[in-house]
Amino acid sequence: MKSDQRTVYVLGSARIPFVKSLTTYSSFTRKELMIAALNGLIKQYRLEGQLIGDTALGALMNSSADWNLARECLLSTALHPESPAYNVQRACGTSLDATWQIALKIFTGSISLGIAGGVDTNSDLPLEVSEELRTFLLGWQRAKGFKEKIKALRHFTPGSLLPKIPTANEPRTHLSMGQHCELMVQEWQIPREEQDQLALASHVKAAKAYQAGFFADLVHPFGGLERDGILRDNTSLAQLAKLKPAFDSQKGTLTAGNSSPLSDGAACVLLGNEQSAEKLGLKTLAKIIDVQVAAVDFVHGAGLLMAPTKAVSWLLERNQLRFQDFDYLEIHEAFAGQVLCNLKAWESAKYCQEVLGRTTPLGAIDRQRLNVVGSSLALGHPYAATGARIVGTLAKLLAQDKNKRGLISICTAGGMGIAAILESA
Repeated sequence: MKSDQRTVYVLGSARIPFVKSLTTYSSFTRKELMIAALNGLIKQYRLEGQLIGDTALGALMNSSADWNLARECLLSTALHPESPAYNVQRACGTSLDATWQIALKIFTGSISLGIAGGVDTNSDLPLEVSEELRTFLLGWQRAKGFKEKIKALRHFTPGSLLPKIPTANEPRTHLSMGQHCELMVQEWQIPREEQDQLALASHVKAAKAYQAGFFADLVHPFGGLERDGILRDNTSLAQLAKLKPAFDSQKGTLTAGNSSPLSDGAACVLLGNEQSAEKLGLKTLAKIIDVQVAAVDFVHGAGLLMAPTKAVSWLLERNQLRFQDFDYLEIHEAFAGQVLCNLKAWESAKYCQEVLGRTTPLGAIDRQRLNVVGSSLALGHPYAATGARIVGTLAKLLAQDKNKRGLISICTAGGMGIAAILESA
């Protein structure tokens, strides 16, 4: 049966292996990583010379020098050079938001084919000069004549040469995401062992998926790697239990083992309608049904990474669905503790009533359906690339069978969350 002409499909995806920051990709720029992922997509789906209606790409750790990042990346590929592109940024939800934006354009009929994606690398950090040095340099540039330049020199000190190193700390609380998550797991009383168990499960599932060849057409070789450098096939609960707390040395339960590491990588997805799929001779993998964003007031006490609970709740309510209606649940694993806090909140009658405005709790999810091929704890989390990774992964899972449905949930910096529903094509 023919679908509605406005139905939006995931037609394909591509990413490069994700690696721990300051390791394999230390000599590569963010543009080079993003271009590599795009080239993988172009090669696999024979897009050379193809005019793309629009492309949305983003990075959290971006530089002012890359103000035109998306377009510059596109111009470095074999896509038609008249294909437009623009930047997107919603922290860890960047490439899922980019997917949403491109999908909406296809839905309205303004374009028929688009690409969404993201890249991040902590190995190519955009260092900034200090405020003192900035003031001096601007004053020096404006100074006319010898006397004015000597006057400008009075504002210069050796200490002003120290650079400003960007961090992902919240500007309003000055706490890192890990520190905020520690507050959450203490509030929700999430044990350390339960966090380690979730982390171990992520590694086990991802390792099995690699062994089964699931990632063979999703992950494209780059930098001498063919698979994610963070994945550990041989880790165990005993090994995870030995790790020291990473954010609170006194009573913390978050460690390097149950937290996603600082990662480098890039990912992208190809979106289109039925007509563009037929024109390119591509199989439609999955339908994008709906997307929702939400935010919480973390500055005044709400858990920084609890916004997905609201986004998912609103999304399910609008589509009249329950957790039991989903075959796959892809919940981004920024931290094992963050996932477990969200799951516990959905089971809490008090939280669902007071925060989500529901008369009954959303309930428990089937853990057998959660992140079935692993997620960020095992595969890595290059902030802006994670959404596209998950969309591509879920689309492939849904394409393996008919009449399946998947849910995506991603927490982001700034106390936001974004969720999406995909179905088999």
